[in-house]
Amino acid sequence: MIRNIKNWLNKEILDPGPLSLLINPYYFIKKGLIRGLRQGSTYIKGKTLDFGCGKRSYSSIFSTDSMIGLEVMQSGHLHDTEPIDVFYDGQRIPFRSVSFDSILCIEVFEHVFHPTAILTELNRVLKSGGHLLMTIPFAWEEHEVPDDYARYTFFGISHLLASHGFRIISLDKSSSLVETVFQLWNLYLYKKLVKHKIIAVLLIPFLIFPTNLCGLLLSKILPRNYDLYLNTIIIAQKIENSSK
Repeated sequence: MIRNIKNWLNKEILDPGPLSLLINPYYFIKKGLIRGLRQGSTYIKGKTLDFGCGKRSYSSIFSTDSMIGLEVMQSGHLHDTEPIDVFYDGQRIPFRSVSFDSILCIEVFEHVFHPTAILTELNRVLKSGGHLLMTIPFAWEEHEVPDDYARYTFFGISHLLASHGFRIISLDKSSSLVETVFQLWNLYLYKKLVKHKIIAVLLIPFLIFPTNLCGLLLSKILPRNYDLYLNTIIIAQKIENSSK
């Protein structure tokens, strides 16, 4: 019973449904992220590299011939319970050139200290014309410290990808400014204001739901503005015959 409830709560947090409005302290960030991944999922085909796969929480969104999960040996958290296929040293991806039809990179690139070197590697193992689906946080707390190194604007990530043999197909922001403000307030309430886990669970309906509801309603009523946002969602294609 308890396990079933826990599984249901985890599902609602990762993939927000209508009930998530009541209980999910990450409602806006997960809603925008899932929407972007689903929209980009049509580009993920064939043999796919899940770069920085972690728990592979979003793998059910994608239908591919095969997906290989790659993780760095040393990172900001333990990998004991994660379904990782291959570990690497954080520098060279241990696969032959042009091995993959597509690459996933979900909430990983902020943890990459040498982005130019890794983009060179991602370009190398991707087939010409293959696609990269990447998401990165913009307005979010430091996490997996001390291995949290960067936040990228639209312009910064576009320049990095273009200078490493990728053509931008789509570049989107996952949330409006209003949604972002209310999500950050919920983050504060859930993680900083209430320290005790049991108290946090009991208070969720009284703290989280009003914030989610107000944020949702105001995001519909107020003028849309995207100067501040939670995540960037990028779809890029390796330029034909590009080799970086």
